Amino acid sequence: MPRATPHIDTATAIRDAAEKLFAERGFAAVSLREIAREAGVVVSSVVYHHENKLKLLQTIYDLHAAPMNARRLELLGEARQIADLSARLRAVLRAYLLPAFSFASTETMGGGARLTRMRAVLSAEGDPEARRIIADAFDATTRQFIDAFAECLPGADRVQIIWRAQFLLGSLYYSLINPERIDRLSDGAASGADHETAIHEIVEAAHASLTALMRETCTT
Repeated sequence: MPRATPHIDTATAIRDAAEKLFAERGFAAVSLREIAREAGVVVSSVVYHHENKLKLLQTIYDLHAAPMNARRLELLGEARQIADLSARLRAVLRAYLLPAFSFASTETMGGGARLTRMRAVLSAEGDPEARRIIADAFDATTRQFIDAFAECLPGADRVQIIWRAQFLLGSLYYSLINPERIDRLSDGAASGADHETAIHEIVEAAHASLTALMRETCTT
């Protein structure tokens, strides 16, 4: 049996293995035995440190969501200082996206491409308990971003803003789950692994979608 890397404690090795497998295959398809094998430990160690898969998933979100949300809110505070509403909206969108794409090695500064990929896979899977954990981790911060979008779009209908914020999240999810599709459809002219370009393109698409609400408001 492989052994957990010596400088990583057992609980961390288990958590890291579970996060990797959940991001690749979802929650339901991964067993405790597979997590143990990936971590290089016995199954009883997984149960000892994390009790069960749901507790393990909760631990992952407790560890990562808080710093990711903190980084998002830090960037959001900076974005809200911009006077021009169109430029502010772009900065707010970037504040939402950037932490999800970052690859900080410890993820202590809110990095988490793998966490967002896992969130996307688990959301699509539809397990109610997993969805509850995700909602508890991110809904409060998302509401603050929706407020910030609304501040940039005076008069726009809030429900429409929420719909388009949902489409923004979908763009983020799919960009992280299936980046190679960009390479394939562009015949190699672009790379889905180019995160800075991905962020720029999602910002521009979401900016156009949200600011269109202002034109719709003016014509009704």
